[in-house]
Amino acid sequence: MDFTAVFDEISRGFVNFTWQNGVMIIIGLVLIGLAIIKEYEPVLLLPIGFGCILANLGMSNEHGVFKVIYDAGIKTELFPLLIFIGVGAMLDFRPLLAMPKMVLLGAAGQFGIYGALMVALALGYPINEAASIGTIGAIDGPTAIFVTTKIAPEILAPVAVAAYSYMSLIPIIQIPVMKLLTSRKERLIRMEYAPIPVSDKAIIVFPILITILVSLLSPDAAPLIATLMLGNLLKESGVVDRLNKSAQNEIINVSTLFLGLAVGSTMIGASFLNLKTLGILLIGLFAFILDTVAGLLFGKLLNFFSGGNINPLIGACGISAFPMAGRLAAQAAQEEDFDNFILMHAMGANTAGQLGSVIAGGLLLAITLGIMG
Repeated sequence: MDFTAVFDEISRGFVNFTWQNGVMIIIGLVLIGLAIIKEYEPVLLLPIGFGCILANLGMSNEHGVFKVIYDAGIKTELFPLLIFIGVGAMLDFRPLLAMPKMVLLGAAGQFGIYGALMVALALGYPINEAASIGTIGAIDGPTAIFVTTKIAPEILAPVAVAAYSYMSLIPIIQIPVMKLLTSRKERLIRMEYAPIPVSDKAIIVFPILITILVSLLSPDAAPLIATLMLGNLLKESGVVDRLNKSAQNEIINVSTLFLGLAVGSTMIGASFLNLKTLGILLIGLFAFILDTVAGLLFGKLLNFFSGGNINPLIGACGISAFPMAGRLAAQAAQEEDFDNFILMHAMGANTAGQLGSVIAGGLLLAITLGIMG
């Protein structure tokens, strides 16, 4: 028996283990801790954190089962699209259709995407990486992963981690910005809910019409908008209850699990711990803050033109993080006045932000692919 070969095989894990792997395992444990202790996006951060630990113990996406998962679900963009079917099945577009002006807040909430793009370009990132970093400003993990996989897969791990981490930290990041940019008087503004009547027929026509229009205007966004609207159509049609429930539960849950593991498996210490990654995380944070600032300022502008009838807090809901952003704005208003209910207005802006992020991500992808030739 060759004892040297046996010893080499047994000690292989220790020999190949580096300090970078140790740091990444700690980062993985932090993500798991945030998921379990703080309950910050546990469905996402727990599998990402565990995948990160496994990647730095030799089970990365370069071989084995994680390579199969990565190739099947990330390279093909399958997981983000399946998740969007589930997200669509959870969306209710009635508040948006009843208050069409909320579309303006959904558009304002995308400023961070292009602001981050400009900053990344100014710092010397190539156009494909700068565009991928910009998608963090959508505060929409599937959109960020979809775009990054197409144009900059080499930075998928930090982009995905930033997108999902900041989405989970919405209460910590947005509340201080809300209080800084709005006065107590503005936060106390009550909004009457007198919506335009929305028929059941309009609710069914809407996802079909949006799919056609967005696919024609921005073909690169077609897969994202189509799966999002398909999920919504499953829900609103009322004739495929089993598919609707599957989309909201089994499909989105299994896809999120494997997507989290696949993203975590790319977080290898040697490639993750560098200044580029730190820059991506910082620019992503800037994008999120800029989204919130732009939304709040636009909310203040609408309040001015409405004669003081619009609570600027709903401007912070123009990001894609549905329904967390909407609930947070409503909560912020109720902290000042428990009887102030702006939830429906906030949800209208939030669903507009969900649509806006998909369209903005598709346009960014089209622009980048056009520049790259």
